Amino acid sequence: MDMASPVDVVLGSIAFAVFWVLAVFPAVPYMPIGRTAGSLLGGLLMVLFGVMTPDQAYDAIDLPIIGLLFGTMVVSIYLERADMFKYLEKLLSWKSMGPKDLICRICLISAISSSLFTNDTTCVILTEFVLKIARQHNLPPYPFLLALATASNIGSAATPIGNPQNLVIAFQSKISFGDFLIGILPAMLAGLIVNALLLLCMYWRLLSIPIDEEDAIGKVVADENRIFPCDSPATMLHSSSLNSQEWNSILETMSPQISPKTNTNTAYVDTLKNRESFAESEMIQMLSKSAVESNAVMITVTSVGSSERSEAIPLLSEQHRVRAPVFVESSKPVGKENLATRWKRIMWKPCVYLVTLGMLISFLMDFNMSWTAITAAIALIVLDFNDAQPCLEKVSYPLLVFFCGMFATVAGFNRTGIPSTLWDLVEPYAKINDVFGIAVLAIVILVLSNLASNVPTVLLLGCPVALSASAISATHEKKAWLILAWVSTVAGNLSLLGSAANLIVCEQARHAPVGYNLTFWKHLKFGVPSTLIVTAIGLALLKNEI
Repeated sequence: MDMASPVDVVLGSIAFAVFWVLAVFPAVPYMPIGRTAGSLLGGLLMVLFGVMTPDQAYDAIDLPIIGLLFGTMVVSIYLERADMFKYLEKLLSWKSMGPKDLICRICLISAISSSLFTNDTTCVILTEFVLKIARQHNLPPYPFLLALATASNIGSAATPIGNPQNLVIAFQSKISFGDFLIGILPAMLAGLIVNALLLLCMYWRLLSIPIDEEDAIGKVVADENRIFPCDSPATMLHSSSLNSQEWNSILETMSPQISPKTNTNTAYVDTLKNRESFAESEMIQMLSKSAVESNAVMITVTSVGSSERSEAIPLLSEQHRVRAPVFVESSKPVGKENLATRWKRIMWKPCVYLVTLGMLISFLMDFNMSWTAITAAIALIVLDFNDAQPCLEKVSYPLLVFFCGMFATVAGFNRTGIPSTLWDLVEPYAKINDVFGIAVLAIVILVLSNLASNVPTVLLLGCPVALSASAISATHEKKAWLILAWVSTVAGNLSLLGSAANLIVCEQARHAPVGYNLTFWKHLKFGVPSTLIVTAIGLALLKNEI
């Protein structure tokens, strides 16, 4: 593409710079509007400056990607309600044979989970549990946290639904779900094994050292078995309320610390602000099963997204009060189960898993991914037999809006001709039909992904790289897309600020009841060698596929 007029080049660059600065510094002085509003402002400036027309801005928004993101978010919310991620937690600790075995399990389970439910969701669900396991076994937490973060990023590279940049690549390249999976799976498996071996080699001695020799804060530990059975009912209810407040404050403090590299994923963290209501209701239902008939005082509790409900707290003697159960007393007379209640008790969870499995099989059968995900989401909503609003409120709408603004902003910047001109300078040295060209292309993607974030990198480089590769052959074009997917994803492991998944692990671990501070330098010490070695091994496997 030829360069646009000097005025359009200057104005388009200003609009893109505004978008980039607000992505880097969401709380920038004098304009603390955040990333989502920053992406909308960038797109708006492209239109106001005349770089593109309103119709062109609308056309730049990729609705199939937005639909696929929405559908997979809804499915993951219902999977969490169906205890899918609790089963993953149990797999981590089931018949564990020591810390080395645990490192390998974390890498494997987090990689599989990330490839199916996105890396951010996996890190959100598993971080605190991994931290608890490390504390309970008196082990230093950071090797396990590094295993979770890095393996989640590597695993997410295997499928189009593993992370947002893969979604963009899958839709732009028209590569089917099955071809994408088959193409990257060998690189993902090899990278996962190498990543686990690097963890074991670098931290072999630490995995056998008691935590008090490695970190003084390890003495402040709350054992999971001490929290529930031994606390009084009043303490448990207060703890649930307190955790909800703390979680909101955690998410607020995360925002100014997240870097541009995470601008495509960090809005997803907003979905977590409402998830405490599920945890609270599930805890009360679990405790109610073990309740007994006794004198009780009725209290009314109101949770986020739900109506008021009455609960009974038993009045026991002082000697029994420590282990007194909390149970729910229904305001309605106890009678026969209605159809909806019986359905939820017996069939709902299996149906959630079957619908999710059907969605994945449909992806493999090359059905339209966007409509398949939306269909699965609507099916789960209907099967729930409840008002869908509480679940739909947990969808990360800021992320969807961010993508809309980013699509328009990047499309406008492409119209200035700057990205294509810069690529023309690099293209002669980045041919993917030789080792040197692949290495140059990988370095460009790696650096740009850590400077401008992975999704904008894919949007800027995708079409030029594919066009250059298609001049060689159609198979080289497909290979170029897969290289772009692999390198832009693994690049997130380079530093703590490289991806939203890293920051989620860091912030959740730091603010957890059994908290630990994973520092930037501890991550960088492992992230640099891991990223370089894993990227190189994956590229070698991708090169040999042709």
